[in-house]
Amino acid sequence: MSSTDSAELALNNSSGPPSGQRSWLHRNRIKLAPWLFLLPGLIFFFIYVIAPIFQSIWISFYEWDGLSDKEWVGFANYVELMDDDRFYTSLVNNVWWLLLYMLAVPAGLGIALFLNQTVTGIRLYKSLFFFPFVISQVVVGLIFSWFYNPDFGIVGIVWEFFGATPPAILADEDLVTFGIIFAGLWPQIAYCMILYLTGLNNVSPDQVEAGRLDNAKGWKMLWYVILPQLKPATFIAVVVTVIGALRSFDLIAIMTQGGPYGSSNVLAYYMFETALSEYGFRMGYGSAIATVLFLIMLVYISFFLWRMYQDERG
Repeated sequence: MSSTDSAELALNNSSGPPSGQRSWLHRNRIKLAPWLFLLPGLIFFFIYVIAPIFQSIWISFYEWDGLSDKEWVGFANYVELMDDDRFYTSLVNNVWWLLLYMLAVPAGLGIALFLNQTVTGIRLYKSLFFFPFVISQVVVGLIFSWFYNPDFGIVGIVWEFFGATPPAILADEDLVTFGIIFAGLWPQIAYCMILYLTGLNNVSPDQVEAGRLDNAKGWKMLWYVILPQLKPATFIAVVVTVIGALRSFDLIAIMTQGGPYGSSNVLAYYMFETALSEYGFRMGYGSAIATVLFLIMLVYISFFLWRMYQDERG
């Protein structure tokens, strides 16, 4: 036997049994590897996200105070929602949150375009605009509560400077929701700005240069060259902003606790107030409110995912 034949025999022996005799696990190890890494996260996601969603939906068909035995009431909690004025007030406020919160997306884009340049001191400007994102929503609520104070807040000082009586924004049923939304926009704009700054770093300079050769400037450059490359960042910004608007809770709890007279309530806070606060302990009714909020959020997110899928196919 020649040395070449011996080498081939040794190579065949070292490569293990033929592919037909290998185990299923050995043949599919490359396909299974990603799932093994994802498995711990998927388990926790199912335990702490998926399972509680279905548990909440199930509880919504009961009358339950959280301690005693559950009493099956079917759709009675949902029927009661249809005649609940506070539920409709919370729903309308959520619509206002959803509409006005979307201003964070174009505002974040505009600030990102301003900051995406190399000039002296640009890092300082980026830090100032980034600051609202890193502070807690509780702190944001306290800061704007002081701003809106008619006695010593900035709003009161500005009104008095022009000789007008400062409004008590957080005590006015017609203004309170818009005041809280404005406070929430401050950190949300910063978040969208960060997403767009990241997207602008991935914009192809070749396409920008090609656009300049075609005499694309200003709005044309932004609309036809920059924005199409920012679609992933825009999708994430819109989805996160929609979710943030629908699950708004922290600012309301800090600034008004749903007042005055429930006029600033949203579905998330009304759910808490009904199920867990000193006013309620109606777990079934609170779960019904949570289910309605979940369905609204599911419709919006499904729509955006479908649009993204259509864009990817196109």
